[in-house]
Amino acid sequence: MDCLVYPSIPYHILAGLGSKKAGKLGKLGPVAEKIVLPVETDTEKLVNYVCGSNILKQGQDVQLKPDSEYPDWLWSLRLTKPPPLEEMDPNSIQYWRRLRKLNNQRQSRLMKLRKY
Repeated sequence: MDCLVYPSIPYHILAGLGSKKAGKLGKLGPVAEKIVLPVETDTEKLVNYVCGSNILKQGQDVQLKPDSEYPDWLWSLRLTKPPPLEEMDPNSIQYWRRLRKLNNQRQSRLMKLRKY
């Protein structure tokens, strides 16, 4: 079979140029294997402990306390999206940080539309 692109090079040599060998290492060495962490299925432990909070080899996870032992501000934390800019107080630092962020996003979108 003739090679149309490089007539002087046989086809079987060109066909093998793109293949990789299985035992070859990359530039940075062998690829590290992913560690699979076990999933906790014990319902008693899931209800009474913060699973995964202990990063040491010894010891145990943090045990959950009754709600009365936690501070009151913990239960009033906002867990949804941040409020719109119109609902924020203009005298707060959060308002100005959000305004700057929104302005940067707007400028970025406008710059993508420009044609050079």
